[in-house]
Amino acid sequence: MADLSIEVNGIRFPNPFVLGSGPPGTNGKVIQRSFELGWGGIVCKTLSLEHEKVNNTVPRYGKLADVNDRKNVYGFQNIELISDRPFDVWLEELKAAKEAYPDHVLIASIMEECEKDRWVEITERTQETGVDAFELNFSCPHGLPERKMGAAMGQDPDIVEEVTGWVKSVSKIPVWAKMTPNITDITVPAKAAERGGADGLSAINTILCVIGINLETLRPMPTVEGYTVPGGYSGRAVRPIALRQVMELARACPNLSISGMGGVENALDAAQFIAMGSQTVQVCTGAMLQGYEMITELCSGLSEFLDSKGMASVSDLVGVSLPYFSTHHDLVDRQRAAKREKAGQAERDSMWKGDIAKETDSLITD
Repeated sequence: MADLSIEVNGIRFPNPFVLGSGPPGTNGKVIQRSFELGWGGIVCKTLSLEHEKVNNTVPRYGKLADVNDRKNVYGFQNIELISDRPFDVWLEELKAAKEAYPDHVLIASIMEECEKDRWVEITERTQETGVDAFELNFSCPHGLPERKMGAAMGQDPDIVEEVTGWVKSVSKIPVWAKMTPNITDITVPAKAAERGGADGLSAINTILCVIGINLETLRPMPTVEGYTVPGGYSGRAVRPIALRQVMELARACPNLSISGMGGVENALDAAQFIAMGSQTVQVCTGAMLQGYEMITELCSGLSEFLDSKGMASVSDLVGVSLPYFSTHHDLVDRQRAAKREKAGQAERDSMWKGDIAKETDSLITD
């Protein structure tokens, strides 16, 4: 049986599966519940110093589902903000969780306005609870942009570098910067975080979206008193985008650890992120839809997959697919060489003879 444990930035995870920041880590009670069930770690819901400035709405979620099977959800939107619970209460609960489960990995997600004193304070006070690492929320797509927080901060590489530096100046534990996908080139803020001293990267946060329009009322969803705001899109539909961006981060910042996420619903989804360079894999929407108990299948499924590949540990899978990304020009050259070796130079477009559906299918890879 393969070894599912992995060491990242000096932290030993019993398995690579981490509950992502959001509703699954909304208070100390559910954090401890996740540890009981066997999750390798958890990132708590994002904290800030002044909870009274955070006001969530109901409803705040939307689903994109199969019209013939509403339980088949492939896209999920949220307009949920960071935690609205008092910071002092959070400090007590984080401390209690670490005391009860000292061998489990607890990561604190923090977010503040762009003021050094505030970032220094939240870092120093939170690390006193005994948490194992920080995740800097530079990426919430809809949360408090009027305060220049979240993605509004993460889209500016100068700010990312500066704030990461503020945190690293006082942090005694590893620091991960959580990247926003709502940007042209995700490697730009990632490299800025690296310059600021980040130990690792988390990616991706949700993608800014509008889940749909209620065609009875002609109001956008999720509707709050007839109105809404664009929110964060997650679920299996975002996985191809997340895999691409994790790949880009792994290639651009090979010296940083990566915690990948985006549409992970089962062990084989997770295996793809690990093969793309992620040492740990975060799950948020998947746990919201399936329950915390999904960790059992995640662990057994990944173990079976590693065994099937003759791999002794998770580390053996990390990044194995990265060398196979190239350029289109290189692909053309490789294909030409392969054709010459196999059957000589094929006549251009010789495959198109009239059966368009069959010939199109021959060009598709599973």
